Amino acid sequence: MRKLVYYVASTLDGFIAAPDGSYDFFPLEPDVAAHLTTAWPQTFPTFSHPQLGIDRPAGRFDAVLMGRATYDPALRVGIASPYAHLRQYVFSRSLPPSTDPGLEVVAGDPVAFVRELKGQPGGDIWLCGGGHLAGQLLPEVDEVVVKLHPIVAGSGIPLAARGFAAHRFALTGTRAFDSGLVLLHYAAPSAPSASAPAGAAADGAAEGVTAEGAPVR
Repeated sequence: MRKLVYYVASTLDGFIAAPDGSYDFFPLEPDVAAHLTTAWPQTFPTFSHPQLGIDRPAGRFDAVLMGRATYDPALRVGIASPYAHLRQYVFSRSLPPSTDPGLEVVAGDPVAFVRELKGQPGGDIWLCGGGHLAGQLLPEVDEVVVKLHPIVAGSGIPLAARGFAAHRFALTGTRAFDSGLVLLHYAAPSAPSASAPAGAAADGAAEGVTAEGAPVR
């Protein structure tokens, strides 16, 4: 069964973006950038690969999920397929069908769609954002990787926007970077494996990478 993995950057008080949806207040420090481009190059937008030195990124994912607000920044700069190296699904009831063969606009129920997607052959699925889509899909999330920045925002878009419903995850890996960020890797107790990969705790939970600092989140 394919896993749904929510990779996300967060402030100490649980916000993944400002109230207007911007996230440029999250820095991409050199020590973190070196880890991300090496361990999880798939999570960077395709157009950024040449400048980052990423060539034919490989990894656990073959699909990415985005909400409309997460996809919009790419559209505003004329990029219709930000993660062309992955199969892309954008959840929106207002966008027209995509003309790009590598991107599908999904207007239906996200939970039903993801349950069907997880049952199909393929690699794991990256939930890129945002908070409202994550809130709907939280019961289907198998792993959560939080890139915790030493920032308190005060308000903004929460990590998972939904009514109160406590979902417990097990901590499987951590890594603290000299620049102040802490990478936290969690697995749902009901996931096929609630343990981190070999060496994850010591190696910075190599599965814990998000495209923090990239133009599309």
